[in-house]
Order: sequence, then C-alpha cells, then structure tokens
Amino acid sequence: MKMTALATKISDGIARLELNVPGETVNTISSSVRRELESVLDDLKTDSVVRAVVLISGKQDNFIAGADIDEFVALKTRDQALGLVQDGQALVERLDTLGKPIVAAIHGACLGGGLEAVLACTYRIATEHPKTQLGLPEVRLGIIPAAGGCQRLPRLIGLRAALDIILAGRTLGAKQALRRGVVDELVHPAILEAVAFKVARRLADGWRPKRRKGGLAGQLMDRNPLGQRLVFSRARKKIRMKIRGHYPAPLAAIEAVQHGLSYGLTAGLDCEAAHFAELSVGDVSRNLVQIFFATTALKKDPGVSGDVPTAKPVENLAVIGAGFMGSAIAGVAAAKGEVDVRLRDTGLEAVARGLENAHNSIKARLARKRIAVLDQHRIRDLLSGGTDWSGFRRTDLVIEAVFEDLEVKRKVFRAVEDEVKPDCIIASNTSTIPIGRIAEVTKRPQQVVGMHFFSPVDKMPLVEVILTDRTAPWVTVSAVAFGRAMGKTTIVVRDRPGFWVNRILAPYLIESTQMLREGVPIEKLDETMAAFGFPVGPIALMDEIGLDVALKGAAVLHDAFGDRMMPMDGIGAMTERGRLGRKSGRGFYIYGRGKKKVDPAIYDIVGRAPDRAVPDDDVTLRLTYAMLNEAARALDEGVVRSARDGDIGAVLGVGFPGFRGGPFRYLDSVGSAKAVETLEELALKYGSRFQPATCLRNMAERNGQYYE
Repeated sequence: MKMTALATKISDGIARLELNVPGETVNTISSSVRRELESVLDDLKTDSVVRAVVLISGKQDNFIAGADIDEFVALKTRDQALGLVQDGQALVERLDTLGKPIVAAIHGACLGGGLEAVLACTYRIATEHPKTQLGLPEVRLGIIPAAGGCQRLPRLIGLRAALDIILAGRTLGAKQALRRGVVDELVHPAILEAVAFKVARRLADGWRPKRRKGGLAGQLMDRNPLGQRLVFSRARKKIRMKIRGHYPAPLAAIEAVQHGLSYGLTAGLDCEAAHFAELSVGDVSRNLVQIFFATTALKKDPGVSGDVPTAKPVENLAVIGAGFMGSAIAGVAAAKGEVDVRLRDTGLEAVARGLENAHNSIKARLARKRIAVLDQHRIRDLLSGGTDWSGFRRTDLVIEAVFEDLEVKRKVFRAVEDEVKPDCIIASNTSTIPIGRIAEVTKRPQQVVGMHFFSPVDKMPLVEVILTDRTAPWVTVSAVAFGRAMGKTTIVVRDRPGFWVNRILAPYLIESTQMLREGVPIEKLDETMAAFGFPVGPIALMDEIGLDVALKGAAVLHDAFGDRMMPMDGIGAMTERGRLGRKSGRGFYIYGRGKKKVDPAIYDIVGRAPDRAVPDDDVTLRLTYAMLNEAARALDEGVVRSARDGDIGAVLGVGFPGFRGGPFRYLDSVGSAKAVETLEELALKYGSRFQPATCLRNMAERNGQYYE
C-alpha cells in the first residue's frame, strides 16, 4: 500500500518527510492521514540518527490544502467536533514538540490546517511562485483556526498582523507572507528542496534564525498588556460594525487569541477547540460551507451536460467599447486571464481613456500588493487599443460592451462578424437586452453568447454566461472556461428577460420603491435590509447600479412580466434631472467627500413625506419574499440549471446574505408551507404581486424542499 507520509534518511542526519495523499490531487489532513503522520513523527522523535527534518509535499502544486472538509461536514454534534479538533491539535503539537528542528519546504497552497502545521515548524521556506498561497480562511467558513492558528500566528508575527489575517480569512501570496514574517525565506521552486536541506543542517548544528520583533510599535501594541487591550478593543468594535451580529466566528477568533495571550498556549488551544466545536455545527457555518462546496464545484463545471466538447482556448481577446465596463473587462482579462487584449472604440480619446482606466486597475492591484512591479509592466504590455479593426483577425473571443441599445449592439455584431476568423466567439456584456435578439442579425448565431459582468468588474466575483436556444455547446464551454480564467465564478443562464441576477433583483428593488411611495423612509429601507444581511440596502443599491441603468432594466422586465414588475414613475423624472446615482453625485442620496446623505428633495418627487412607523419586520418580509418568490418562478422556468447555481448567483451577484445560504437554502430553512402561507398573507395585504409561485405551492403540498 502506498504510504501518505514517507520518511527517508538522508546523510548528516537530516530526514526527508514527504506528505503525499494517495489518489488525490491535493494533500488534506484526514483522520487516517493524521494517524499515519503521527506514527512517522513518533519514529523520527525517537530515532537518534535523525538530527533535523525537512517537511515537503509530493504533490506538484500543493503543500497542504487544509483539513479534510468532508470530515468536517459529517460532524453532527458538538462533542464530535470537539474530538476532531483536539485530534488536529495533537498532531500539530507533535510537530511543535518533536525536539528536533523542522524545516517546512512550501510550494503551492498551504491553507488552514496546513498553515497551522507549518507554524509549528522551526523554519519556513516558500517558493516565489503564484501558486504558493498561505492563509487561514476558516472565518469564511463560519469557524476559526483551531489547530493552534490563533495561538502561534500572533506569537510569530505580532498581534495586529495576525488579527488582520485571521479575521479577514486572508490568503497571502509568497512575497506578502515573507513581508509579514509568516515565512522566513523565498526561493525558486527548482532549488526549494536543496535550500531546505541546507537550512536543516545549519539548524541541526545549532543555528537559530533572528526574526523581527516589530520595533517600537510592536513593543507598545503587540507585547504590552495595555497595548494589547487597545488592539482587541478596536478589533471588536470594527468587527461588530461589519458583521452586524450575523457572523459569530470573527468575535470567537478574537477571544481565542486574547485568551491564549493572557493565560498561555494550552489555555488558548482549549479556547480555540471550544469555539470551533460550537461554531462548526451551527447554521451559519453549515450555510457558508455549502457555498464553498458549490463554488468549488462550479470551478469544475463545464457548463453543459452529457458529452462535453473541448473548450476553445482564448489567447487573444477584443473588447468593443472603451467605456467604464469595457475598459474594466479589458483590465481584468489582461491581469487575471493573461491574454492579449485589444480595446476598440470609435474615437481615439475614448480609447485612451479606456486604456488609462485599465492601467489604473492594474496599478490598484500593485498598490494592494496583489502583483509585483514586473508583473505590472508585463500586464500593461498585453493591452492595446485603437479605432480600427487591427488585430481582430487573430481574436478568439470578442466581448461587446457598448451602449445598452439593441440597434447599436446589432450594428456592432454585423461589423465584427466580417472582421474576425470563422471560429471566433462573439459575446455581449448586456445586462438587459435578450442575446437572441442581438444574434438574429448574425451569420453565425451559434457562436453568439452573453457574458454579463457586474460592476465593479475587478471586485465582483460573478459572471453570467447567457445561452440562446442556438448557442453551440463548444461556445458555452469556452465562455465558461474563459470566465473562470478571469478569476470569476461562472453560472450558465438561459436567455430570458433579466437573465438570473436582474430577474430576481428587480422585484426586490421595485417593492422598495413601492414602500417609499407609501412613506417608508429611505434610511429605514436601507438600514433594515442591511441588518438582514445584505451588504447595502435596496435604495443605496439602485444608486450604485445607476438609475438610468435600473430604469432600462425595469422597462424590459415590465414588458415581459406586466404589473408585478411595475417600476416607480419617479425614477424617470429623476434621470431627466440628471440624478443618476453615485456616478453623477446625486440620486436618492447626495454624494460628496466620501460620504452620502439622503436628499430630502426625493420625498417631493415621490409625493409622500417619510413616516418611520412601519415595523422593521414588515419591510423585511415584503422585500425578501418579493425576491424569494421570483427566484422560485425563475428556477422553475429553467433560467438557471439548479438551485445551487441560483443560490451562488444570488449570493455573489445580488449580495443575498451568505450566512443564510442563498434564496433556496433560505426557503428550505423556512419551509415551503410556511413560505406559501407568508406570501398569501402578503398578497391579501399588499396585492396580487405576492401570490405564491405555482411551483412553491406544489412543493408545499408535498412538503418538498430544494436540497435533500
């Protein structure tokens, strides 16, 4: 049987300990792996010949991806969770107390329990390679680092730096990890093992590394009890404002770190384990883990069922339209997709502005230390632009991002088809116009697809790939693969009015304007839905989208679905007065100097003075159930392929609260019968737009749910 952990004796008493889980592409720490590794470590500890150990991975581009998440998901009780985490702590403790120096030779992902393991090593060497990533992402799964991460990281790099990583679930590139002090040295992958053995020999001979202590600030804040109290107080205040009581893990992590620094490592480990046990079987963690599984599955989903054709590689991309969206798509495609990008517009000034915007997005990545200076220059060289069709003959994919007008887009598609090679894919970034109607004027409608990016492109993680009834499977697979290459989570959507995200978002926004007309104050609408878990409230969101864009989308949906998608009359009047939202400095809010405030003049436009007497529960029910009901209808119509895709699209594209799992997991938690009952009550009180979707009624009759 192939061993997971194999220790080989090397000259000078240095043992090579290779971790290589059989039959898996990555190393994860399961119960069986842990037991085998513990046995090997016990042998190394008692072997008098061994003076030091080099811990290295046998996988091509992975060190340790973390604990086995399948074992985590299988947990049913707090006691089971406590036992699992204590076993993990015991393994890391064996590394920490081996009594012989251990050098971690890190290449590839070193995350969660993997990083906690190497924190217990004497010295850490990482490769200066993009695939080498180190981090503690546990809070993103609703849990905390509990194999010593909350104890050893603050002791290694200082309290403030450690909290920054732990509380954000932050993942660091190798260079960032070196700057933070998480690793001691960077090397080229080709010499990783050789350097690790050299360091191991030095450590075996008595050498010990000298590490930075953080200077005066470190003395005052990280290692001084008064300074630590101030750091913890500020961290709690900042986190409470951010999580609004919905995500318990960050506050639990703060407590685990503080407890360990106050009472010692052992007490800190006990605190970690207790919090992990509580959090891991809670609803928040369960929902966040399911989102993790779903997004992971989408990374491997080709977008079609049955026989999967080969994706066409995209090496050359053209973007038509150098405005806000087009330039942003070009910048992200160059930076993440690493393809040659040609940006085209009708005027040289527009092209110059577009290239400048794309370059600025690359500069921002450099400022956030996501890329190095040399990377910045290399990525900039991938971008070019002009007003003619130069370079289009070698283009594999064209993305149109021009003005949201059907005839304008059709004109672009007619022109593009004559300038590209026969197998070029042509995509539209439209947010409202049916792809099939654009494709009607083309010679090759089977090669037309929608690729709906969301603003801001560099931050929003979702892309909708929109299929017409004629889109060829190889085109679907290619568009999905390229969206993924750009670092996006990609869902496949049918070409129906509003697609998925705007289809379910529209009733939510429209209902908010209906409540505004009834006198509910803007602040109350936004504050209530932010308290429910949305990143911003519905009125603020309309300002972010742009009222002109929202108005166009609402018109398309009103034509398709009638009165239940009736937009507020006042929005048209607002756009006519130049109130376009944040981008114009004035919408429902007034913007200036980084702040915003409600514009009282809005109530004159609406024709109703504000009245805060409406209960918060009434606001929450009307807005959430407007979205939930439409989501049920759209899934039943096949707009998305599954509840999984719908939930991920809602969480990443709409901002539906992740801790609630998405609209379909939320409906399952409420129960279909209760959801129908609530909708019927809302329909009686507020109108037929709340009549439950037929599919929801049918589900309630059989007591069904979306997820087994």
